[in-house]
Amino acid sequence: MSVDRDTGMDREAGVDRSAKVTDSSAARLQALFEGHRLTPTQRRIAHSMVRRAADVPFLSSVELAELAGVSQPSVTRFAVALGFDGYPALRKHLREVAPTGPVADTASYNEYQQAVEAEIENLRHLASVLADPRPVERAGRLLAASRPLPVLGLRAAASQAYGFSYFAAKVHPDVRLLHEGGTMVHDRIDSAVRAGATALLCFALPRHPREVVDTLAYAKEAGLTVVTVADSAFAPVAKVSDLLLPAAVGTGLAFDTACAPMLLGRVLLEAMCDDLPDAQARLEEFDGRAAARGLFVE
Repeated sequence: MSVDRDTGMDREAGVDRSAKVTDSSAARLQALFEGHRLTPTQRRIAHSMVRRAADVPFLSSVELAELAGVSQPSVTRFAVALGFDGYPALRKHLREVAPTGPVADTASYNEYQQAVEAEIENLRHLASVLADPRPVERAGRLLAASRPLPVLGLRAAASQAYGFSYFAAKVHPDVRLLHEGGTMVHDRIDSAVRAGATALLCFALPRHPREVVDTLAYAKEAGLTVVTVADSAFAPVAKVSDLLLPAAVGTGLAFDTACAPMLLGRVLLEAMCDDLPDAQARLEEFDGRAAARGLFVE
């Protein structure tokens, strides 16, 4: 198995079906894992299975172990933890519930169209997750109440954090963007805590930098409630997050696409505005200043 650049996209022996992974396949796997207390190694296996949802019903335990970077006995223990007699029973179950027939009728699409179709499926899955708005509403309350509000995003997630911070600063009185790692990031967390911060928002996308996991662990030790937008509920940052909101990324191109995480960030902004009573007044004030300065071309 090889991994492309900074993307987290797995390719094996010429097999690349990731662009055709269906929303229903990933959703079935998520539902299968929910309610089980998984070890970090087992979460890693679950995360790998979700990312390759179309392939896993046809993988041997050895192949799945290689995909997840774990041992073959770990895959067996994982299957038992889910309530199966072993991995063959788990694979049999996955094959029985796997969708039949063509996948979204995209066989004639070129690779660029397939990437777009995969993102559309990711957005559909996000819409189904948001049918229960309570997690996002809770996150909005936590972010609105934190003064200041640190927003963390490193490497591939830096643009997500920047976009959220840009708009959040128009309605929140003190947003602090943390988009550069190194020894200074802990100092900036300390500074935010001293200033009264109670929560931290993190955008975490594959490939997941070890520094993000370490930084979130430090933030929790400092007393911050960590809200994380990640590509999967089984991402490595799950263990250091108090509230994780999943939004899948597309893996059909050389570099991952993150339309769903970006949209989830805007949904979080909306939820945060609902808990900021002066949000509308701040927006109107900004519009007035922008018009007086001729800031935008009409």
